[in-house]
Amino acid sequence: MKCDVLILAGLWNSGPGHWQSLWQQRYPKWTRAAHRDWTSPAREEWVSELDAAVADCEGPPILVAHSLGCLLVAHWARCGSPLKVAGAFLVAPSDVDAPTYPAALNGFAPAPLEKLPFPSMVVASADDPYVSLERARGFATAWGSRFVDIGKAGHINGDSGHGAWPEGERLLNDFCDEISV
Repeated sequence: MKCDVLILAGLWNSGPGHWQSLWQQRYPKWTRAAHRDWTSPAREEWVSELDAAVADCEGPPILVAHSLGCLLVAHWARCGSPLKVAGAFLVAPSDVDAPTYPAALNGFAPAPLEKLPFPSMVVASADDPYVSLERARGFATAWGSRFVDIGKAGHINGDSGHGAWPEGERLLNDFCDEISV
């Protein structure tokens, strides 16, 4: 992999069988943004923790986000941080505005819908229980992201059988190639 990566897990972090964790094992130089509280996220705290993680990177990283981590990227992008990222690879963004999203966890609502100030790609599934394909496409349009529909793939995590998710790694490599030109 030819880009520096900062992994942004979603709610509850990504377990050992999640593609984010497996990729991080494969690429030990990649880092993961740490959060004090993975179960009851506070938006401002998570944005601050992401800013600190970006500051610790040697250069502008590629953000590799999953689920709530995607919304974290959108909130961080509008927080006014002077720090830069090379781009964002956003997988299975959670729809924090949906009536089915747990009310106790909705501190990330409303979802930011401003264009991101860096290249981005949204990867979504046709049968994700946390975001409809139409809403994921809407996020991509609002954020100025390239949109990739990978068909019926659930929430694109270990529970939906993705494990190391080689297709996702290929998509990330292609994205890195595109933005490093």
